[in-house]
Amino acid sequence: MSIRKSRNYFSPDYMNQQKEKDKSYGLHPLDGYLKKDRIPHIWCPGCGLGVVLSSFLRALDHSGIPKEKTAVVSGIGCTGRVAGYLNMDSFHLTHGRAIPFATGLKVGNPDMVTTVFSGDGDLFAIGGNHFIHAARRNVDFNVICVNNFNFGMTGGQAGPTTPTEATTTTTPFGGFEHPFNLPAVAAGSGAVYVARWTAYHVEALIRSLEEALNKKGFCFVEVLTPCPTGYGRRTGQKTGKEAMKYYKENSRIEHGADPTEVSLDQDEIIVGKFVDREAPTYQERRGEIFQAIRKKKGVE
Repeated sequence: MSIRKSRNYFSPDYMNQQKEKDKSYGLHPLDGYLKKDRIPHIWCPGCGLGVVLSSFLRALDHSGIPKEKTAVVSGIGCTGRVAGYLNMDSFHLTHGRAIPFATGLKVGNPDMVTTVFSGDGDLFAIGGNHFIHAARRNVDFNVICVNNFNFGMTGGQAGPTTPTEATTTTTPFGGFEHPFNLPAVAAGSGAVYVARWTAYHVEALIRSLEEALNKKGFCFVEVLTPCPTGYGRRTGQKTGKEAMKYYKENSRIEHGADPTEVSLDQDEIIVGKFVDREAPTYQERRGEIFQAIRKKKGVE
């Protein structure tokens, strides 16, 4: 029996139920999900990673999925440190290899609700090819991409999502490479769920992550987050507060927007749930083929 549940996560009734549930927990509702001896974390003041991590844990808590049935896989970079803070099955991989490891984990343990939690550089630079093919196969796991527009841990170099006008340690006069539009890459590769939010849109992000956790197939959620140290100090967002203000003033929610039309290389940030469709998963197709082979050979 599936541990996933079908709900309307964006309905007012469901949202109010979860708010009341959160209030009933007390001061530290997420303690059971964290290795408290590993706290305080290493992330810089103003970094958005704490917001994204707490949103994911709230979504997991709301989903009803037990942490014993949950696995989180991270790669290299600031976001890659997430795995080390979680009190559940978690794996910290080499650069760019989170998705192939998660694929093997999910195929070998189909009942585990698996999430890849990594950064834009890890997932879309050295790991880009793995992302495309996991989406093409529709492997049944979730990918949370924390997009801070640069390689934050290694010095603030330009990456595959850095806007062309941004100055970084490797593009001091601005870049000339067009950045990836991550929702378009995910949707075009075959993802069944594609959404984008910012660290400012906390409640919507929690609901979106909960939808992804309870949906079969390759689900992708991009979260735009502040990086004051590596990215912001060179682009006029020297604090997390400045970045949050920018997200608030320049974002527009448009559910169902065409993913090819939501590039970040424009004046307005389009956020929302762009894709939510059904398709057979890699595991389901694989099972059907094996069953057909056994039937053909007369093997039960």
